[in-house]
Amino acid sequence: MTPRLIVQDNRQQRRAEQLAAQYGFTLATVLPDDEQFYLCLDEQGLSLKQGNFPRTAVQVNFSEGAAAHRRKFGGGQGQDIAKAIGISAYKPTVVDATAGLGRDSFVLATLGCRVFAQERQPVVAALLADGLQRAAADPDIADIIARISLQYGSSHELLQPVADPAHKPDVVYLDPMFEHDDKQTAQVKKDMQAFRAVVGQDTDADDLLEKALACARCRVVVKRARKAAPLAGRAPSYALTGKANRFDVYALAKVQAL
Repeated sequence: MTPRLIVQDNRQQRRAEQLAAQYGFTLATVLPDDEQFYLCLDEQGLSLKQGNFPRTAVQVNFSEGAAAHRRKFGGGQGQDIAKAIGISAYKPTVVDATAGLGRDSFVLATLGCRVFAQERQPVVAALLADGLQRAAADPDIADIIARISLQYGSSHELLQPVADPAHKPDVVYLDPMFEHDDKQTAQVKKDMQAFRAVVGQDTDADDLLEKALACARCRVVVKRARKAAPLAGRAPSYALTGKANRFDVYALAKVQAL
């Protein structure tokens, strides 16, 4: 179903038309009278909402909330994701091939990495692009945002192997949407339940691992649920396991400058 985009700020009409053309949204003027999801563009930016339930609103915000807290108190290079990526004095270039709402891209950029984010789902890509645009105007994090480049499209097509190591990303990072058991789902916030309902699952994620391995210079890192099977059934070189998630590391070479 083509997502609907409703403009609630007339000053945003031209931008709404650009979003509709770029991502294939249908412009609408009337709020849904049921529980359907829709995109809303107003003075606060772009958000995903459901019917008349404001608590389900999903918006990318790197300046406040969880992203800001993790930037300040997340543990820096001591975080599992930093160890999995191989961040040290050398800051690797990373392709985040399943960028989603950009949370991990932002963490990696905060730690100094140059991040090339890829997202194929139009609603998610539009939300992330809007969040990056607003964050770029925040002087506290503008330098971090400048290290993130977003490309709208499928990583299945965007990930292309190159022969010259100098043009390869150091790391390819994968975080496919995976199924959650009932206990986990009950703990997920309402906004993310809405997000998952729209996005669905990455049923073709297994195919992505080989593409990533063919493109990365140093390693591929896959984020999985703690007890999930390895992607494509391929055992990693090693794994870093936390309370809820696990980072499977497929090592190809030492993470260092050429």
